[in-house]
Amino acid sequence: MDARDERGHDGDGDMTFNHIAVVGAGAWGTALALTCARAGRQVTLYEHDAKNAAQLKSKRESLFLPGVRLDDGIAVAGELAEAARAPAILLVVPAQAVRPAATMLASLIAARTPVVVCAKGIERGTQKFMSEVIAECAPNAVPAILSGPSFAIDVARGLPTAVTLGARDGKLAGELAQAIGTSHFRPYHSTDPRGVEIGGATKNVLAIAAGVVAGRDLGASAAAALITRGFAELVRFGKAYGGKPETMMGLSGLGDLLLTCSSPQSRNYRFGLSLGRGDEPAAIHAATGLAEGVFTAPVLLDMARERKIDMPIASAVAAVLDETMSVDQAIEHLLARPIRAED
Repeated sequence: MDARDERGHDGDGDMTFNHIAVVGAGAWGTALALTCARAGRQVTLYEHDAKNAAQLKSKRESLFLPGVRLDDGIAVAGELAEAARAPAILLVVPAQAVRPAATMLASLIAARTPVVVCAKGIERGTQKFMSEVIAECAPNAVPAILSGPSFAIDVARGLPTAVTLGARDGKLAGELAQAIGTSHFRPYHSTDPRGVEIGGATKNVLAIAAGVVAGRDLGASAAAALITRGFAELVRFGKAYGGKPETMMGLSGLGDLLLTCSSPQSRNYRFGLSLGRGDEPAAIHAATGLAEGVFTAPVLLDMARERKIDMPIASAVAAVLDETMSVDQAIEHLLARPIRAED
């Protein structure tokens, strides 16, 4: 079936996306595939990892979301080309894997296919945001970003969740949000994809700091101060790199920050928790797996320095991660900063 045949128009002339592909069947990709199926869409799920792909086909379950069965209507694709036929694609791979995934998709998708990145990070080396990576690697795609306060298991279980879907074309953003939305999964749409992706990337670094505060038993007052001052850093960075303040005040900024800085379900928070308890970064990474904030922290710091953005909490996290400061030294450094007006 041609991709155009899987799109239709409603009574108001808006485009609908009846078939959605999800590329990446980790916990978040699996949860989003289930959500799209609940929204009444035809769903194709593709997984690059052979072991997980085999599990999906044999048991209808992802290795990364055990106990959650795939809806019978979700097709598990054997080849990426099968998924690429869909008129809209959710790209659900880690931030540092977006470039190779987008490069593979580029020659397979139809022109103007929306590719919605569902990763939260900034690319190492290039300092590019995810939408920029898509534009560079798949120029025939239309980049969009999905981000916000959400845990995969909550979404998979159908618990109430609200996120933000950003695309430069407001009509497209609205159509995509309508296509994947359900009564329990509510995507608000935005024409500020840059602000959406900045919130998602920055909060991961701040969540590590929040975990450190909890791991060191610094108390609820310290946690509240950390989140508040961390949000000020997020807003300063966002403004400097083109995000709208209202976006950063929304679900993909403040909302996501509040969630990931307060729950051990967040891998970044758990990473910080272990740091605060005295574990070494390399040992934590080996034990807990991918924490996007670990990769984002040094990139965020370099970008902040380039535009002279004051980000002391993010700087402290980066220093602890590269082991130029101990946790105690980083805390002492932050507490010793001069008293100043609140911005």
